[in-house]
Amino acid sequence: MIACERSALCFLLLLGLDQTLLCVTAGKILIWPGEFSHWLNIKVVMDELIARGHNLTIVTHSATPSVNTAQSQGYNVDIIQVPHTKQDVFNNLENFVKYWMYDVQHDNIIQTSLKISEIIGKATEQNQVLCRELFAHEDLLEKWRKEQFDVLLTDPISMCSDLLATKLNLPFIISLRFSFGSSMERLCGQLPTPASYVPAAGLSYTDQMDFTQRMKNVLFNFFQDFLFTFLTALKWDPLYTELMGKPTTLCDTMSKADIWLIRTYWDFEYPRPFLPNFKFVGGLHCKPAKPLPKEMEDFVQSSGDDGIVVFSLGSMIKNLTKERADTIASALGQIPQKVLWRYTGEKPETLAPNTRLYDWIPQNDLLGHPKTKAFITHGGTNGIYEAIYHGVPMVGLPLFADQPDNVNHMKTKGAAVMLDFNKMRTEDLKQALDDVIHNPSYKESMMRLSRIHHDQPMKPLDQAVYWIEYVMRNKGAKHLRVEAHNLTWYQYHCLDVAAFLLSVIVLVVFIFVKTCRLLFRKCCRKTSAKSKKE
Repeated sequence: MIACERSALCFLLLLGLDQTLLCVTAGKILIWPGEFSHWLNIKVVMDELIARGHNLTIVTHSATPSVNTAQSQGYNVDIIQVPHTKQDVFNNLENFVKYWMYDVQHDNIIQTSLKISEIIGKATEQNQVLCRELFAHEDLLEKWRKEQFDVLLTDPISMCSDLLATKLNLPFIISLRFSFGSSMERLCGQLPTPASYVPAAGLSYTDQMDFTQRMKNVLFNFFQDFLFTFLTALKWDPLYTELMGKPTTLCDTMSKADIWLIRTYWDFEYPRPFLPNFKFVGGLHCKPAKPLPKEMEDFVQSSGDDGIVVFSLGSMIKNLTKERADTIASALGQIPQKVLWRYTGEKPETLAPNTRLYDWIPQNDLLGHPKTKAFITHGGTNGIYEAIYHGVPMVGLPLFADQPDNVNHMKTKGAAVMLDFNKMRTEDLKQALDDVIHNPSYKESMMRLSRIHHDQPMKPLDQAVYWIEYVMRNKGAKHLRVEAHNLTWYQYHCLDVAAFLLSVIVLVVFIFVKTCRLLFRKCCRKTSAKSKKE
């Protein structure tokens, strides 16, 4: 038995015939969360940390659209005042969503790049204002130093949290799906990404690529890395240098992360190498279904043997164009299943009696209901993992960001049908639903993924909390950080070794050739002299 030196939360683990008492001191955790679905993921972890007795402090801003700052939620909140408003944040996001859903298909690559750069530029500007406001409050920074936090937990969808951890001399943990097309993990986290079988996010390839696909994969990775490096060098490195008062880069600062919590798992990912400080915790928010509200349960039960279809495009999609809404509603009206559609826009003219609209639905509980036959989704990671958890096949209508890549993963694993949101017709959606519901291969594939998900030695949420507490117990986890962080790019790829060996080979060949020439000349001279003598 290992005894604890001070008051702690203790767990008894049975390891073979040995008994080990694992003691976790209830500590102080500083949290810099993301927004929207990113906030929901960290909120689940926060609730579990609170249940285990830890004291949490949230760093957020006055324009946050996600964090509830009005009332106590079991954690402390420090709010940074920013000049922009919550509506400014919503407007910028809404412009991005609308453009990507409806207009991007009409623009060429230059127009698209300029428009996306403009939208991202506004978000970056808001983020940088927050960074400057935060580091301008030396009194707040001093207050946090006196708090003596054990660790900082963050989502890098919003920058500067790694810089805050450096300022406070705290170990920190990153929670993410992927960022900047995986360039952040590849360049800052030093995660090995062999282009021969690890497909780049955004190409919709699998881990089985032919020569042409591998060539495109290499070039696409190079382009993503170049873009990420260029943008950080242009936008963020100067700010990091300014705030730290010495030359500092975003990637070097982020590379100091002790643990990277990746919100996927091998039920979703293709097999690939990973590092000791990368931990896969996909589906940490999933849980058994709870009973539905009575009115909703009555509607579900009225479906009889046909069952129900659950439809949601996520929390950010509030409305659709009249044409798209009518197309979708018309398709839903032609299937025998009852449909529960999370939708707050204008009621479609083609809405059928078998379809009900809801401002909000208990998505996890509906997906876990025995009458659920299919899930129509935009392809957000949270929804996909709830479907995997409960074994519900999907029809994917990806809209933007990581959604096409997410749905394509499920399609290649045989658990989903993927449609183009802008180009699909009524008959396309109806046919996709018929295939997913009546072709048993989709259900079988999803149940296989569900078994993989549940067949883990530790639940994803428990694993996420374990590694947070691990960092707290050990005052960091630098012993899991690979030496690659301290190598230059040419050392990492052993180009200096290759250059040296090549030089040695060239030198040996040069000496060999010179020696052969010298011997040949001597031999020729002797032969010539002998001939003259004769």
